[in-house]
Amino acid sequence: MDEIIGGVLGVIAIQTGRVVVWLVSFGKWRGEPLFGDEGRIYGAAGALSFVRDGRRVITDTGLLFVGVVFYVVFVALIITVVATV
Repeated sequence: MDEIIGGVLGVIAIQTGRVVVWLVSFGKWRGEPLFGDEGRIYGAAGALSFVRDGRRVITDTGLLFVGVVFYVVFVALIITVVATV
């Protein structure tokens, strides 16, 4: 059961990272397909992003990192706002 919950939270964080990357880059960068292996083929081992056809592609690991950072900052902002009220 823990693996299922962890997998679902991972997918949510990856999709959040995909949206954040798209918004921050104004659509110039894109995320790797969810279950694609494009990063393994075109990127270096352990890379968070790579360039393909002149466009920056963020790997699943990079999207997960961005998604987790987004939620950490989001929770910190909520705690700060609640503490000031």
